[in-house]
Amino acid sequence: MPSDIEIAQKAKLQRISKVALDKLGIADDNLEPYGHYKAKVSLDYLETLKDRPEGKLILVTAISPTPAGEGKTTTTVGLGDALNQIGKKAAICLREPSLGPVFGMKGGAAGGGYAQVVPMEDINLHFTGDFNAIGLANNLLAAMVDNHIHQGNELGFDVRRIAWKRVVDMNDRALREIVVSLGGPGNGFPRQDGFDIVVASEVMAIFCLATSLKDLKERLGNIVAGYARDQRPILARELGAHGAMTVLLKDALKPNLVQTLENNPAFIHGGPFANIAHGCNSVIATRTALKLADYVVTEAGFGADLGAEKFVDIKCRKSGLRPDAVVIVATLRALKYHGGVDPKSLNVENLDALEKGIANLERHVNNVRNHYGLPCVVSINHFTFDTDREVDLLKKRMAHHHAPVVLARHWAQGGKGAEEVARTVVKMIERTPPSFKFVYEDSASLWEKVSAIATKIYGASEVTADSKVRAQIKRLQDEGYGHYPVCVAKTQYSFSTDPQLRGAPSGHVINVREVRLAAGAEFVVMVCGDIMTMPGLPKVPSACKIDLDDDGKVVGLF
Repeated sequence: MPSDIEIAQKAKLQRISKVALDKLGIADDNLEPYGHYKAKVSLDYLETLKDRPEGKLILVTAISPTPAGEGKTTTTVGLGDALNQIGKKAAICLREPSLGPVFGMKGGAAGGGYAQVVPMEDINLHFTGDFNAIGLANNLLAAMVDNHIHQGNELGFDVRRIAWKRVVDMNDRALREIVVSLGGPGNGFPRQDGFDIVVASEVMAIFCLATSLKDLKERLGNIVAGYARDQRPILARELGAHGAMTVLLKDALKPNLVQTLENNPAFIHGGPFANIAHGCNSVIATRTALKLADYVVTEAGFGADLGAEKFVDIKCRKSGLRPDAVVIVATLRALKYHGGVDPKSLNVENLDALEKGIANLERHVNNVRNHYGLPCVVSINHFTFDTDREVDLLKKRMAHHHAPVVLARHWAQGGKGAEEVARTVVKMIERTPPSFKFVYEDSASLWEKVSAIATKIYGASEVTADSKVRAQIKRLQDEGYGHYPVCVAKTQYSFSTDPQLRGAPSGHVINVREVRLAAGAEFVVMVCGDIMTMPGLPKVPSACKIDLDDDGKVVGLF
């Protein structure tokens, strides 16, 4: 089997203007091309779509992630192609990849095998420069904070309580904790600081929730850059930074249009960190796709406990979007891992481990159906070493959950390999209307919101926090932020805060160790466990394999 990049480089791409016109009806005048195969859709054109009806929205999520991999992005692409294969007008919406994981360990976000978006190298590298614009906007605010302090500090920043970090779109552990402004009075006041990766910036979260340039500017102005000595929040608009930040982002806000290997339309736009933010592509891209296609397939970060919950309680709450159906992705290998199998033995039939690991899938299905009120289909990414007995056991165990289990082979066969999933999803949408609901109401307190997520979705017995954190939550509540949704930042590998606790643990305790206000994005982050916002590179990073050959062709990129 050729590598992902070899498959992508052999693809017969159509000019993006042809894909846009033939598949979505977008005329060339409404595109801003970046070469022959990438384009941005103009914001003026999007205004003309407002009164159009919207298509059906399909959310792709997964079981709790494992080292075995589940193939969520690949399924999103394969399902989009499959819907087109069976005669539906469909588009997909994905996040943009971050360069940190691309050159580090996790990899890109363009799918895999014969279910990819292309041009794969461009998408996984600089693409259309959106992340660069987001990083620059973030760092402009950081520079203006330090300059304001240096120039007399009229707003009264407490230099011990600067809340805004600089960012860079690369894994660099040396930048996690640093000291800035060394070198004498002309360079400002020395203080401890640090960098986050671009996808962890609140600007990224704001970018993906904004509905217009006006909304973007308003949200950027609401960013809390730091605090005065009396703990009064100091906003970006008080520094006069939000206008220039919006200027840096005005072109980036236009959604990006590319294509799949089968020449079907794909909007790839934005990419918030799926722990400390909502982890979904932009609202603008999703809404645009829904105006132009009858079916839209989109993806949420991580498993259905983190990504899908944030999609529902943050993205849907803020945008008015409502999924019509959910696809939960799993593999037999990953389920055996959740049943306790060593990663080296996952390709061997093990019915006992599979039986235990299915509990993880069952909880995700229960959450989607009963706590989010959405009908769902289980899509099993098929591997050649999956046995009939394992497949039969899974289908038998899941029979009473009212969630059809369908084998999918899109990685090897493209859209054709996911046609059964596509037909099952369409049938479910036609026959089973969603009874959509949030996990908690706006009127609940911040503490009640995090408790609802922990007990309903994670299976925890309670939420704890020390007195300092509880006081911080109470202060945010009293200051008028209590109506915001909460964004729980914890390990994606378990329902608990212990990444080693596989399966479907119950009765555990979720401890909130830190609270962060994202006033521009309009949510409150509850940090539980150890979450890093600046990853490091592994011992042998992917960068060691990426190169150009003698013909100038990219090699080693997955």
